[in-house]
Amino acid sequence: MKKEQQFAKFVHETRYEDLPGDVIEGVKRQVVAIYAASMAGNRADGIEAIAGLSKELGGKGEATILIHGGKVPAHTAAFVNSAMARAWDICDHIAPGPHIGASCIPASLAAAELIGGCSGKDLITAIAVGTEVGLRLNLEEYEYDGFDPTGIVAGFAATAAASWLLKLDEDQIMNALALAFNRCGGSFQSHADGALAVRVIEGWCSETGIECARLAQLGITGPENFLDGVYGYFYLYGRGKKDTEKTVTGFGKIWNGPRLNFKKYPSCGLTQGTTQLALDMIGEHGFAADDVEKVEILIPPFTYKLVGEFKLGKNPKVDAQFSTAYCIANALVRPPVRLVHFEPDEIRDPGVLGFLKEKVVVVTDESIAHTRGHYSSDLVITLKDGRALKGSIDVPPGTPEYPMTEEEHKQRFYECMEFADRPWLSERADDIFRSLKSLEAESDVRTLFAKFQS
Repeated sequence: MKKEQQFAKFVHETRYEDLPGDVIEGVKRQVVAIYAASMAGNRADGIEAIAGLSKELGGKGEATILIHGGKVPAHTAAFVNSAMARAWDICDHIAPGPHIGASCIPASLAAAELIGGCSGKDLITAIAVGTEVGLRLNLEEYEYDGFDPTGIVAGFAATAAASWLLKLDEDQIMNALALAFNRCGGSFQSHADGALAVRVIEGWCSETGIECARLAQLGITGPENFLDGVYGYFYLYGRGKKDTEKTVTGFGKIWNGPRLNFKKYPSCGLTQGTTQLALDMIGEHGFAADDVEKVEILIPPFTYKLVGEFKLGKNPKVDAQFSTAYCIANALVRPPVRLVHFEPDEIRDPGVLGFLKEKVVVVTDESIAHTRGHYSSDLVITLKDGRALKGSIDVPPGTPEYPMTEEEHKQRFYECMEFADRPWLSERADDIFRSLKSLEAESDVRTLFAKFQS
């Protein structure tokens, strides 16, 4: 059986009863994280404008825009909610960069409304299936080579999830995924330049999921060899170097969802480890920012290209989120790290910027890339008393090897709810958290939407 058919068969045949317990719990953790990130993101730069434009353009009222309200076409709601979920960069992720949940979950929610509602178990199954498809198609750093990993694989995840909920048959699912292949795109240049396009790319992936599923449902076809064809996915993006058999090995038995990482801090995944390392070194050695003479951060070339520099541009929040120098300076000057520290006024804090400019140096180190992992970095903090404190980290918080505790997940949820600056959300936080943690018990997930509207 062709790989394309195997992907379609997996999406079509998977049922809630097929999901292992750790997959179900992982999906619920994703849902909690994405809802929390969406609430925090409701007032992020550009989101109100995107929501306003979507409502102004109008169309058939099929699905709900969270927080900002209004019913719009399902693909439009998915786009807005997805951009909102990514805005604070505190969602799930995996090396070397895809953010699956921020596309897959908004697409699933829009599809659920489109079909007139679904159970919590069905929603969990769709998200699990979509996440698995996205993760199996994930590539390595050298294969992406500057493409935004989210823009390449998250659309597949959103399409698979939407296709499952819309009950497409195998042929339709294969066409939906083939159409999604033609929507792959996005560049890491958006991140490097601090552009709001980072969250827009996420939204396009979610939008793709709904559109491709609906087009395939109407009989619109895509290339049947979209994976293994002469100009298929494995050639164009896998550079002909990927072990393609691994993408279909153990479908339904081996699940990659439990390997997902979760952001502890509202910044790029490549800054999570260095941020944690700085905080750990403060705790271990008991120094303050005023005691520091110099900070040297050593990171591999891939990391340096994406987060190695800091410059204040038109979008300070994105500039800070994708700068290991800012994240380190912020952690050392005002621990612990909070969402508010990535607000424009806080980013411009003279104390943080002065420390960054005068004391922080970021150096690229090829040896780290050759001998250690994707997230590895070293930190040398020289104190005014002459001591040179050295630290290294290879596994950041929020990974399966260094998991966040359930209490940390909960704290992040409540911080996001408070940060959303919607009093009625804070009042409902306990109820919302309980509902999301017991998602499988919901008879119709549309009841959740009401809790996120004023």
